[in-house]
Amino acid sequence: MKQLLIISLCLLSLSINAEVLTLQQCIDSALLNSLTIQKQGNQYASQRLQYTQSKADISPSISGSAGQSWIFGRSIGADNIYHAQNSSQTTFNLSANIVLFDGLQMKYNIDQARANMQATEANMQALQMQIKMNVSTMYLQVLLCKELLLVADNQLADTRLKLQHDSALVAVNRLPAGELYTLQAQVAREELEVTQRQNNLQLSLLDLAQAIELQDISNFNIATPNSEELVGGLLPNNEEVYQIALQSRPEIKALEYTIQANESALKGTKSAYSPTLSAGANIGTGYYDMQGADNPTFGTQMQDNFSASVGLNLHVPIFDKMQTSTRVKQQKLALENARLDLEQQKKDLRKEIDQAYFNARNAYAEQQAAEKAVQSTVEALRYTTQKYEAGRCSLYEYQEARNNHLQAQSTRLQAQYNYLFRLRILQYYQGVL
Repeated sequence: MKQLLIISLCLLSLSINAEVLTLQQCIDSALLNSLTIQKQGNQYASQRLQYTQSKADISPSISGSAGQSWIFGRSIGADNIYHAQNSSQTTFNLSANIVLFDGLQMKYNIDQARANMQATEANMQALQMQIKMNVSTMYLQVLLCKELLLVADNQLADTRLKLQHDSALVAVNRLPAGELYTLQAQVAREELEVTQRQNNLQLSLLDLAQAIELQDISNFNIATPNSEELVGGLLPNNEEVYQIALQSRPEIKALEYTIQANESALKGTKSAYSPTLSAGANIGTGYYDMQGADNPTFGTQMQDNFSASVGLNLHVPIFDKMQTSTRVKQQKLALENARLDLEQQKKDLRKEIDQAYFNARNAYAEQQAAEKAVQSTVEALRYTTQKYEAGRCSLYEYQEARNNHLQAQSTRLQAQYNYLFRLRILQYYQGVL
């Protein structure tokens, strides 16, 4: 216990000046720095603009214009003399137009744009959940590497103490010198094991740092959660996970929105068969000023030349070379493909969840078996230690019992974290991350 405390303090001292991040901080960093998320966000913004524009298309269109022109020239008058014929023209116009009926095409355009926007948002949520899953898995991998390193450090510390103790016995001729060779070889093997696990820890930290787009990884480290947070929990039923996934998975929602968009697009295409009725209004004025003529004032001409008009326009499609019919058929095929995509996604989801469930169930069984193995090696090591201290077994047998216990501890840790990995995957399908 004392040795464990010392090693824990050593690990803590290594991270005093390090950038220690929690799991949530790692996830936030990954989401913030993900270029894919940024691109998806831009696509969503574009779809939102398109949706806003589709709603604005219902409003009437209003336009205004003004013009001024000057004409310079000359002509021969009745007196057979050239005279200057300079003139100017000014026009002002304001017009408005609104569609009264178009077969509900503008409504279907709004519905389609809204569904496309929602599908893009759902796809972005799916991407975010995938990033959360990847970061969580890498985070757990770092924790596992830390645990394995701690076990190896403890084992090495115990072996070094044993070597120190036996060296003292050899010095007073209470133990043959040959006994030290086995311990020295064991220390060398365990030092190599510690080095390998240190490298594994550094590589796992590097993978996590790169995943969260951390710029400075020289002092990067993660916070160790409470033991309660690492409890695996109960294994959920695969059918329950599947039913929850059908309701919560953003990939499913995205395809459902895509179907809605295609349905609206089909209705909008069919609306081209309907007549279109629009209304328009126009007001304007203009005056022409001939140089040398007796022209009224600007205000007078603006009043005298003012005009206004209002009217209705009916457009009835009769024959469009089968263009609308072709587009309708193409849109029906697109809608059918969208429905097939949804069914395929549901089938794939079922397979993935079933596989994840059986993997988690097997991982749980392995965890239970690994726990029993540790308990067995604890008793075996205790019994072998008593025999060794009483001189009734060799150092080789004692070291073999210690190695078996170390291997059992490592196997248990790997089984525990493997179960956590598998549960995390099931939680991912449930939308809980």
